[in-house]
Amino acid sequence: MDKNITVWPLRPVIVMALLFTIIGVLAPLPANAVPAFARQTGATCDSCHFQHFPALNSFGRAFKQTAYTMSGTEENVETNNLSLPRDLSASLITKVRYQKSNGTGTATDTGELQFPDEAALLIGGRGGNNLGFLFEFVTFGAADTGTGEITVGPPDVADTGSGDVSLFGSFKAHFNHQVKGTNVGAVLFTTDSGGVSYGFELLNTGAQRFLRPAEDRQATSAQQWLNLGSGAAEGVALVASNDTGFANLTLWTPNHGNAAVNGTATYLRAAWMPMLGGWDSGLGFQYFSGSASRNAGSGGDVDTDGWAIDAQSQGMLGKKPAGVYLSYATVDAGSRNLFNQDTNANKKQAWSVLGELGVIPDRMTVQLGYLDGDSGAVTGSSDQRWMTGITWLVAQNAQLVLWNTQYSGDVKLDGGGDNITSVMLFAAF
Repeated sequence: MDKNITVWPLRPVIVMALLFTIIGVLAPLPANAVPAFARQTGATCDSCHFQHFPALNSFGRAFKQTAYTMSGTEENVETNNLSLPRDLSASLITKVRYQKSNGTGTATDTGELQFPDEAALLIGGRGGNNLGFLFEFVTFGAADTGTGEITVGPPDVADTGSGDVSLFGSFKAHFNHQVKGTNVGAVLFTTDSGGVSYGFELLNTGAQRFLRPAEDRQATSAQQWLNLGSGAAEGVALVASNDTGFANLTLWTPNHGNAAVNGTATYLRAAWMPMLGGWDSGLGFQYFSGSASRNAGSGGDVDTDGWAIDAQSQGMLGKKPAGVYLSYATVDAGSRNLFNQDTNANKKQAWSVLGELGVIPDRMTVQLGYLDGDSGAVTGSSDQRWMTGITWLVAQNAQLVLWNTQYSGDVKLDGGGDNITSVMLFAAF
């Protein structure tokens, strides 16, 4: 394959056009939560998720658009200007995995059991007729070193600058009102690793770290490979959404916790979500611009310069559910650019495609993904990754995931390896 990056901007556009042309003539989609949301609504997990979690379907998007306020069988406390569920809904999210790579000198080269890889307590749901919230209490993680700096991963580490251990992982409060069939509102948010798109996102392309079909996010999403959809972030998102699309204007800073902020960066997100030939589809763009002005104790001033386009479609191939997810992203060079801080770097860019097929509907899904990236380095900049995976739902709230990622090009794993295999139990209780 020709790795000449100069032709990249054409590749994702051509791939998207061909796939959406094919999708347009295929057959219709059937109507297919975090358990805290399942408890609140009385709906099953597969009501909100497409084939497996965390990928959302149309109902899951509608629940999120209305600020997690939908009620079900659970009784509410109702009085003047108050509408709360009687019980506080919570979920324990756990990921336990084993990884084996083929390099030398790292833990995964001999085989590493990561117990847990992630663990968090999520509390969220309805806070009123027009208010919803989501809180992540991190139950396992690294201590805050107190330097005041933000390290952009992987792994992503947020530092409050206090020297304390921060277990306040992520939080959002979503204020929403319906105006002539459109949801209009604001989301106040902070996150240690979800990126600015944590404020509001609906597509499953990896535009937001926690919303993706495949576990290996940096082998299946251009935004994740460039860290556009991850890292520490806090701010306010102004949001409008309905069944056919959404728009999001966010003023933000790449911090988590207390920060002295003199000015905020800007994030613009918009997506169109049509039905194409019976397939539930989406086409969007992201634009990052401006500078976050902060004092030295908050990490110093940074620029945020980059953009991305992405697309997805979920439907049926014969009697099998299928999904296609594509993205292209690029970030400008510059030592102050949050997404490209190598002093001598050129522009960074990547494109990705991920396909999945439910070979046993609502039980077993196979996945194939490819990412082609250029780190912008003067030499040794190419990074190509193939990911193959299988997801098996033990239950609607517990799944086993097996995947292998093969590296080619100049970029290798730590320890010099070019292949890593992972098996993981991902469960929510």
